[in-house]
Amino acid sequence: MPSLMHTLHVELGERTYPVYIGRDLLADSSLLAPHIAGSQVVIVSNETVAPLYVDRVRSALGARQLITEIVLPDGEQYKTLDTLSGIFDRVMADKHSRNTTFVAVGGGVVGDITGFAAACYQRGVNFIQVPTTLLAQVDSSVGGKTGVNHPLGKNMIGAFYQPQAVLIDINTLHTLPARELSAGLAEVVKYGLISDQAFYRWLQESMPRLLACEEAALAEAIERSCAIKAQVVAADEREGGLRAILNLGHTFGHAIETGQGYGKWLHGEAVATGMLLALELSARRGWVAAAEVDGFRELLLGMHLPVRIPDDMDAAMFLRLMAHDKKAVDGRLRLILLRDIGEACIVDDVTEAELSDLFAAR
Repeated sequence: MPSLMHTLHVELGERTYPVYIGRDLLADSSLLAPHIAGSQVVIVSNETVAPLYVDRVRSALGARQLITEIVLPDGEQYKTLDTLSGIFDRVMADKHSRNTTFVAVGGGVVGDITGFAAACYQRGVNFIQVPTTLLAQVDSSVGGKTGVNHPLGKNMIGAFYQPQAVLIDINTLHTLPARELSAGLAEVVKYGLISDQAFYRWLQESMPRLLACEEAALAEAIERSCAIKAQVVAADEREGGLRAILNLGHTFGHAIETGQGYGKWLHGEAVATGMLLALELSARRGWVAAAEVDGFRELLLGMHLPVRIPDDMDAAMFLRLMAHDKKAVDGRLRLILLRDIGEACIVDDVTEAELSDLFAAR
């Protein structure tokens, strides 16, 4: 039997779903199978993850009339409409009905594109998230944001579409490269910054244990992160208000990802630098102490994450790319800043002059 540590629920009325967090969960049919209504399944993974974990997931599915395995190339640069179309080609060729269930086994790219495919295929079929990276486990797998990138902006084409369940097996983190672990921890730190100062202080103290992949520390970090996200999503599923705080650092980060070319910077790396910019801007407004900004910068450096914007990106380029961000409302840029550690706020009055001064100072 697996060692199941906790089950959270994203409370969305009739669409409420569980988030299972534990060890040795991938091969447990008692967790996976109940969320698959029909006899057809589409497993989507990538060329890095598939050899490690797809066989275990397939075994947990039990006997099925039809299982199609789709292995995507690995990388953010493949999170495109062309890749999405290729998924539809396979699923239609294998004659999957609207009772099929899509199962995403992989990181954020796999989860986002599989969820979007499920949202679109025959106007919507069920899907399950099985995230295998820390970033996907604490961020993209929970909350129902799905989509693909466009050359002009990250995640600009997609849908809000909730999974039937999320299965987080922390054992998958043992095969995660150190760079991707650090990128995932950036999203973990975000949760402390936006809503839980005590969690943020715990992360500052516990970061050496997290970077060393100590299981108990990782389990606590994942559970606390998912609990915060589940609470926010339950209160604001489609980002009409509160949910926007989850985007701390993301408008800056998405500009870096788009400007550098998808895949050059990992998402968590770009968000880390974006969060530092957000804290610096918050400090310029007198909301966050300069010592907190310095402490956060030191934390990022200890996590081996970037703290400088790319040398080839100037203020004009940032402003142009940020103008395409999907979080802009009626042409006004909407940013998430901090009034204090653990207290995020949504602002839409940041001026071009403020941003230009911010970038010039770096």
